[in-house]
Amino acid sequence: MAILCNHGFYTNMIFNIITTQPDIYDSFLNTSLIARGIEKDIIKINPINLYDFAIDKHRSIDDTPYGGGPGMVLRVDIIDKALSTLKRKTKNEKRKTILLTPQGKGFNQKMAKRLSKQKELILISGRFEGYDERIRNLVDEEISIGDYILTSGDLPAQVIIDAVSRHLTGFIQEKESITTESFEENLLEYPQYTRPARYKGKRVPEVLLSGNHAEIRAWRKKEARERTQKKRPDLLV
Repeated sequence: MAILCNHGFYTNMIFNIITTQPDIYDSFLNTSLIARGIEKDIIKINPINLYDFAIDKHRSIDDTPYGGGPGMVLRVDIIDKALSTLKRKTKNEKRKTILLTPQGKGFNQKMAKRLSKQKELILISGRFEGYDERIRNLVDEEISIGDYILTSGDLPAQVIIDAVSRHLTGFIQEKESITTESFEENLLEYPQYTRPARYKGKRVPEVLLSGNHAEIRAWRKKEARERTQKKRPDLLV
């Protein structure tokens, strides 16, 4: 159960990342809104070193693939040991274990909202050639952040943490920032302007200077739909 902390917010999301390179999270944890979310106990992020669960003196976590081929494959017994140890420490029912892999479902805003309803996420960040196929039997779902290959799953883990955290109470101070941004209601965000009102012959649309909030809302809605139709018509299907 989440506990009310001294800052007045609840610790309502724990992110555990099983990784081969925990040091890559040092700057991420100390930057901008992520650092503030941690300070206010809105989120807790635990990078977990997979090498700590090795069972031999060489701290092996991977091996060559059966049948031959390039690269090294993460071992199922090592991942299983890491997951079992982690799950024994918590009885959280609202917990999902996610395998970060190019073969997973494409990550999007709708998925970020859904995952924000959980109390705890375990993200398995792979490296090397890939995973032993049996690891897929140990997780709840597989997620990909795009149709390309990275050197590890640590950047995808950070993307998911950032996108999910934005939907947690208190993480973003201005609630309207979330409800009006791109991908809400399957629309891209409307055009934004600030000072100067005129720059190199380009003027801010007069409606935004009118002070008529009803007309501004109507203009923004129209512009959002037109922009989506032009740039991302797939969102309107």
